[in-house]
Order: sequence, then structure tokens, then C-alpha cells
Amino acid sequence: MATRHQIRESIVGILYARDIGNEDIDKFVDELFEEKKIRNNQLVFAKELYSGIKINCSNIDKVIDSYLKEWSLKEIGNVERAILRLGTYELLYTNLDSAIVINEAIELSKKLCHDTSPKFINGVLDTIMKNKDKWL
Repeated sequence: MATRHQIRESIVGILYARDIGNEDIDKFVDELFEEKKIRNNQLVFAKELYSGIKINCSNIDKVIDSYLKEWSLKEIGNVERAILRLGTYELLYTNLDSAIVINEAIELSKKLCHDTSPKFINGVLDTIMKNKDKWL
């Protein structure tokens, strides 16, 4: 049985694949979740995350982009972009604890990104969390 951390890691992988041009990834989402042993309640959680990000992606991107100081969203790494999209979705559209959401994003960036990415991810998501009423 998969943990929520493993679910988030899978979502980041799917978002990354879409971002680099694999538009057909949606055809394989169920298989990917099954391969990662994401089932039952975890499967519901995973599908809600993924579909929520897809549905709200343009707004999520607008929010993230508004807090990037030196770059635009298109200029940051694909994995960092995927983690920020996931974290922003969870902060703005779910009732999950903000500290947990940000911590999970930091842990994913430590595992999947460059050495400077955790601090960057933390800064952007923390700012979004502090200003989330502006976006709701």
C-alpha cells in the first residue's frame, strides 16, 4: 500500500511527463497508480490530486508565476514546476494542513531536484500560503 508521500511523488512524475510533452500520459495514469500499488482510499486521493491540478492548472500557474521574483514559471526546472503545481493545488484547493503540504514539497525537492531547490520551493509555497486568501 502506497503512502501519501509516494502518491505525491507519482503525481510529480506524471506532471513532469505531461510538461515535457507526453500528452498521452493520461492514458496510462491508472496503470501507473496500480504499478505503484496506489489503491482504495489512496487511489481516490491520487486521482483527486491529479484531476484537480489539471482542471485548475492555469490558475495554479498564475498564482505561482506571481510569486517568482527572478524567473517566470516557464524558466524553472520541469520537476520544480511539477512540485510547485502540486503544492499550490494542495494549499489552495484542499483542506490539508499547510505545514504538511510544504514539508512534503520540500522533501520531494530534496529527493528529485537540485541542492538549491528545497529552499526555493519552500519560499514560493510559504509565500503562497501566507497570501492564499487573495486567491480564493
